[in-house]
Amino acid sequence: MAADAHAAADFYGTSRGTVAARLVCERLTAMWPDLHGQAVLGIGFTAPYLRLWHDQATRCIALTPAQMGATRWPAGAPSLSCTAEEDALPFPDLTFDRVLLVHGLEAAESARRLLRETWRVLKDDGRLLVVAPNRSSMWAYWESTPFGHGQPYSFGQIGRLLAASLYRVERRETALYMPPSNWRLVLRGARLLERTGRNWLPGFAGVTITEAVKDMYAAMPVEAVPRRRLIVAEPA
Repeated sequence: MAADAHAAADFYGTSRGTVAARLVCERLTAMWPDLHGQAVLGIGFTAPYLRLWHDQATRCIALTPAQMGATRWPAGAPSLSCTAEEDALPFPDLTFDRVLLVHGLEAAESARRLLRETWRVLKDDGRLLVVAPNRSSMWAYWESTPFGHGQPYSFGQIGRLLAASLYRVERRETALYMPPSNWRLVLRGARLLERTGRNWLPGFAGVTITEAVKDMYAAMPVEAVPRRRLIVAEPA
């Protein structure tokens, strides 16, 4: 079952959600430090993350897939937001320089159709960033968080899915090593747990972060093979 937009907003309004968003944001900022002059699209529930570039980007739009329900954005969220079907994004071809998927891929009714639509609206030199729950982590099975809904993925699964959708993986990252707990001690020690997890337990990150670009060679049509004439000798 996909995460509900209202439930996601409630989660990010808690102390646990705030800490989780901050840890993921640190990795996103490291991967995309400067998006001045860029057009950015967030798909899924991206309000806690798009604010990283809201003051830099020329356009910063948050789109919630229709199956996640009506959107209630938290305070300080991007002002440009909309709801649409995941396989019919309401934007022209080659519109965005960057597309961010958070609570989008795992919640998709058809991940391949969603990725093909992102391919369509992404510029040829644009970049896609996919944040998805890691199937090896506790977060993927903790239903009190939006990461515990939908389909979790391993790095290999995401890589194969992106390749099938005409993308090429450029970089991989991980984040969210603290357990999905409300305990104050865990929340206070989240940064220490993050450093320890990245050094010693990389396979148990709560989320995987994958950056991909369009694979233009894979998208080029194969030239038609010339048809050879077949001569059949018939008896006189």
